[in-house]
Amino acid sequence: MGDVLEIAALAARVRAAPPRCGATRLVCIDGPSGSGKTTLAARLAAALGHPPVLHMDDVYPGWDGLAASVPLLYEQVVAPLAEGGTASYRRYDWHRGAFAEAHDLGTPELLVVEGAGCGARVVAERAVLLVWIEAPRDERFRRGIARDGETYRPHWERWARQEAEHFAAEATACRADVRVDGAPSAPHDPARELVLLQPATGTEGGCSPAGRDRLQALEEPRHP
Repeated sequence: MGDVLEIAALAARVRAAPPRCGATRLVCIDGPSGSGKTTLAARLAAALGHPPVLHMDDVYPGWDGLAASVPLLYEQVVAPLAEGGTASYRRYDWHRGAFAEAHDLGTPELLVVEGAGCGARVVAERAVLLVWIEAPRDERFRRGIARDGETYRPHWERWARQEAEHFAAEATACRADVRVDGAPSAPHDPARELVLLQPATGTEGGCSPAGRDRLQALEEPRHP
């Protein structure tokens, strides 16, 4: 059974960290589809005073666009902020199958990004916190269908293959500062608390046995 961490404590950790993306403290919440990233992002953002939250669903250029979303995120948001500028992105319209209007993020003190792929190395090296969250495959699929309807069903395996390839290449779970159980059985208050994954888990994020051993050293933030 995993340890319980207060969301307020995680927020305090973010506030205490020096910014690594220009003047912005960047938080990345990554994990497979249906694991609870959006919910976690909303709760952490509330504890942080409601900074902007960027959803990778607005960045992916379609159902085959996971790999392409990483350079889009980096070039439109991360690189400009790191260089002291302002960030913006164009929202992808899933119904039209094309990019739509631009959204200006400015130069926020805090920025939370959630979605599969946002924890890629090129992005996470600028983050003050990388969170990995996962849940059992069947539960994630159930959530996906409940959220997006039956239209999601034929795309599930297609998207899951992209996630598996990406997470294996990026070893996202092994690099995470905090690893969260997205379907915990441990007693906790989900509005205020998170249940952490045990060190032996995190296989969906590309953790090899050696990488799982190294996870035991991730009690403190990666960045000074």
